[in-house]
Amino acid sequence: MSFETVIGLEIHAELDTKSKLFCSCPTEFGANPNENTCPICLGIPGTLPALNAKAVTLVVKAGLILNCEINKESHMDRKNYFYPDLPKAYQITQYYTPVCKGGYVDIEAAGVSRRIRLNRIHMEEDAGKLIHLEADGVSLIDYNRAGIPLIEIVTEPDLRSPEEAVAFLIALKSMLEYGEISDCRMEQGSLRCDANISLRKKGQNALNTRVELKNLNSFKELKKALEYEEKRQKKLYTLKEEDKIVQETRRWEAVKEETIPMRSKEDADDYRYFPDPDLGPIIINDTLIREIKKNLPEMPVIRKKRFRELYGLKNKDIDIIVGYKALSEYYEALVSCGAEPKVGAKWILGSILKLLNEKGLKAEQIPIPPEELGKLIEIIEEGKISITAGQEVFSEMFRTGKDAENIIKEKGLSQISNRLELERIINSVLSNNPQSLSDYAAGKKQAAVFLMGQIMKASKGRANPQLANEILDERLKKGLL
Repeated sequence: MSFETVIGLEIHAELDTKSKLFCSCPTEFGANPNENTCPICLGIPGTLPALNAKAVTLVVKAGLILNCEINKESHMDRKNYFYPDLPKAYQITQYYTPVCKGGYVDIEAAGVSRRIRLNRIHMEEDAGKLIHLEADGVSLIDYNRAGIPLIEIVTEPDLRSPEEAVAFLIALKSMLEYGEISDCRMEQGSLRCDANISLRKKGQNALNTRVELKNLNSFKELKKALEYEEKRQKKLYTLKEEDKIVQETRRWEAVKEETIPMRSKEDADDYRYFPDPDLGPIIINDTLIREIKKNLPEMPVIRKKRFRELYGLKNKDIDIIVGYKALSEYYEALVSCGAEPKVGAKWILGSILKLLNEKGLKAEQIPIPPEELGKLIEIIEEGKISITAGQEVFSEMFRTGKDAENIIKEKGLSQISNRLELERIINSVLSNNPQSLSDYAAGKKQAAVFLMGQIMKASKGRANPQLANEILDERLKKGLL
């Protein structure tokens, strides 16, 4: 029996505001537990929320970037349920009239381009964070996150594979970063994803029972969780045990690499939504929409096209560089400093990404200013130091923040380009390797490669390779010491 996978995503992105959605508490990550709290975000009776205007602006911007229709009037609602991370026993969200409806994101997966429709984007407050200490049998609560403004981006069930789901999330993350709507730091929880997945017979239109996978915070875990659940459901259908597929929420156990039931999945009626009586309507006028639209930044798809036309880079290289907003901005700054576009891309895709990964740093944390890397590239191209020495200088610049010229001077890495000095080194190498000379005379051309290696070794890597090779070639052809 042939099956079709049906996936819809619900993405939660924390908005890039300095204060929370309904109070003035800061939203910074990494504060001491419960440090960034007040009676409003702790849900103390008698407090009144006041809506953060910047959050509304960011939701509208997200809607325009994601091709949504903006509701000129929307409202906040109460979603009633109790977990310890929601102290007031309800969440302020949007149900009946969200800020944005419709929209789409174009993706490419497995060489196929597809348009994934959005259902809505609504605004809501985040909940606190539970820390379960299983060994002690207790749970701790940090309310710093409670009240941080979120948008929830809900797709239609248009995705047909785990690969497409990952491609969608990568594209969406990039768009939100470029729009400066969210920092999207998945490791800090500012971008999280829930996935709904079901299977049906190919050709069937009706949707079957779906399962929700909760709080997936990396591309790798999203793909693994969906692949596991896809396989689990397919097996149950094949065994004619589809009655065991129930509407429920499951969590992904990364260590065991399997999904585990958490709870039965609630329906909308279970939340008893009703308009929040403490908050008035959100009115978004045409002037605000026009102003936001006028100042929208360049989006990744446009930047990719521009990089292709302007710099002549390969599509694969463009995807990596443009995939990170900070990296693409660094690249453009490097080129504007005089670096040849393909040379600049090679340094970024090689040395920079390698050291960022080794040090666990983000693209915005590159410690070498682009103008300093530009100077290093210029020094190498002028033949003042070798490429090998250039890599050593680069590593030192990355580690210490020093400029290239000082490091070259301190380490004595200047390339030897003086012909007389190189002739002296080469003559010494040839004198010490008579067998290699005999081998070369006997037609073994590999002997020249060995001798060149010895020259670089004798010069401690400082010999100008082009000039050294030229002199060596002259000596070998003449058969002179």
